[in-house]
Amino acid sequence: MLSIILSACLVTNPGYCRDFRIPLDSAADTRHCAMAAPPYFAQWTEEHPQWQVRRWRCVSSSLNDT
Repeated sequence: MLSIILSACLVTNPGYCRDFRIPLDSAADTRHCAMAAPPYFAQWTEEHPQWQVRRWRCVSSSLNDT
């Protein structure tokens, strides 16, 4: 299973950035993740207007991730 990792910075303090994990609902390969990611981070951006997404990537998820 894959997750999308968003690297985002605060709009009011662009020097403060952190990563956020968005798990994908289904088992997917890297290509599927790349094609499916934009709607996920668009929704995340709408729900978190105080953050600005700088970059994103797809990574493998594991049961030990939090």
